[in-house]
Amino acid sequence: MEEDRPENPRTDPVSGLDVLTAGLNARLADADARLALDYPGPSGGRQPVHTVYVPADRIRTGLAREWGEAALACLDEHAPDAAALSEATGVEEDAVAGVLPRLRDKLVREPVEDLRVDLEDGYGDRGDAQEDHDVVAAAKALCSDARAGQAPPVFGVRMKGMEAAGRARGTRSLALFLHTLLEELGALPDGLALTLPKITSVEQVEAMAWLAEEMEQRLDLPEGRLRFELQIETPQSILLPDGTVAVARMIRAGQGRVSALHYGTYDYSAACGITAAYQSMAHPVADHAKAVMQVAAAGTGVWLSDGSTNVLPVGGTEEVHAAWLLHASLVRRSLERGFYQGWDLHPHQLPTRYLATYVFYREAFAPAAARLRSYLGAVSGGVLDEPATAQALASALVSGIRCGALDEAEVAEATGTDTGTLAALASRRVGQEDR
Repeated sequence: MEEDRPENPRTDPVSGLDVLTAGLNARLADADARLALDYPGPSGGRQPVHTVYVPADRIRTGLAREWGEAALACLDEHAPDAAALSEATGVEEDAVAGVLPRLRDKLVREPVEDLRVDLEDGYGDRGDAQEDHDVVAAAKALCSDARAGQAPPVFGVRMKGMEAAGRARGTRSLALFLHTLLEELGALPDGLALTLPKITSVEQVEAMAWLAEEMEQRLDLPEGRLRFELQIETPQSILLPDGTVAVARMIRAGQGRVSALHYGTYDYSAACGITAAYQSMAHPVADHAKAVMQVAAAGTGVWLSDGSTNVLPVGGTEEVHAAWLLHASLVRRSLERGFYQGWDLHPHQLPTRYLATYVFYREAFAPAAARLRSYLGAVSGGVLDEPATAQALASALVSGIRCGALDEAEVAEATGTDTGTLAALASRRVGQEDR
């Protein structure tokens, strides 16, 4: 018979772990706080599928509706049916036929999702008196559309940047634009978007954050109301002289005010020495810059936008089809790489923007819905998804609903849940899942 042995505390693996946990919490408190501040997760808002840039002097009441009408007229002339549009764009005819009624409805109902008053490259330097007039007139036109219920869900201004030659003019135009919105509407619109271009230092982003704070105080706005996008179009906004990633530091320098990163195709390519014939959203220098942007923005809630192509669908049918083929392929390429927004420069680009976007989300719909139905426990599926993947699946469906590619009813039926539940899943911060 074995003698009773005294209890050895080392054989109890969970005894006193509360002391260790308390010690870990104390050691990691600062890191936890930094993580919550720097990586808050998805914003949960509606990201537009594109931004339309129009010089300030060309902004007028009803402009978005005019763009939709011009896009429909271009379709009717150069691709009046699914077969013709398929041939023009290289998208399979069945896929085109499946989205064409939605596309045409979109061009009537909401042809532009984000309209930006351009006071930078697309506008130039026209003197203070002219720019004062144009920025106020543009703001009033947008407000008129907003009161009539026909303004795009997002609109705003791209001011001149923080370089010495333009900062005074940019500040003046921003002040005039915001003041006019407040005078006309009584409050800033929910979809207000401000863009800071030509960034060449982290300090310029810090200065923009300071300017936003000062504007809030002068205009009696709530703290943090003014956020802004960073236009990434210079090598200095990707890498600093010491080789560190500039754009990551810029996001943090914005003190929570940075809402999006927009890639500037042509300025960036030219600055990297790419000759004009080869400047493209698909060039390797563009892919490198956008990959850096993507990693820097991951988990921060900052949206990503690809740039534009300056090959416009104008002229005869042959020229329009060639430009459509290029534009549709570039939009699809961006979507596949996780850039769900881009720039459009001409109304004739709207058909291929929505065609490529709608086909992308329609293709993603059935498999994403089936996997989410399994993840949420409605059925037993053959794929065991992680919470982060479920979040991405939900985000795709919610984005598809918001842009018009998907209907709420069909998504609810396929997933077994409602849009609100999917939106909550899409905006949940990874690492906070109850699993």
